[in-house]
Amino acid sequence: QINLVQSGGGSVQAGGSLTLSCVKSGFIRDRGCMGWFRQNPGKEREGVAVIATDSETTYYADSVKDRFTVSRDNDKNTLQLQMNNLRPGDTAMYYCAAGWANGCRHFISSPDFRYYGQGAQVNVSS
Repeated sequence: QINLVQSGGGSVQAGGSLTLSCVKSGFIRDRGCMGWFRQNPGKEREGVAVIATDSETTYYADSVKDRFTVSRDNDKNTLQLQMNNLRPGDTAMYYCAAGWANGCRHFISSPDFRYYGQGAQVNVSS
């Protein structure tokens, strides 16, 4: 069983920055993936960023590439999402998540993670 507890989020103006954090408890076996997806009411999940648990390989949605950075600290069991140059279109509930797939890139197009946190709201105003 994996438990994910999030912190961060909030409201900023366009062009601003926010950091989301997530603390993981439980063991993720080899070739796992951790990352972030976002969702707005009535909309489907959108994969945002993913990082492999056993390498530094990262994947990003085209919409956030070069603006968002996902990172992890295995010693502290934490995952972070640094979001820069935020846009109104980034407004959503963001979820920290973990799962397994045949390649972590899968979760960008299909964010069907097995475990996810409680969510953190990010609001970006123009």
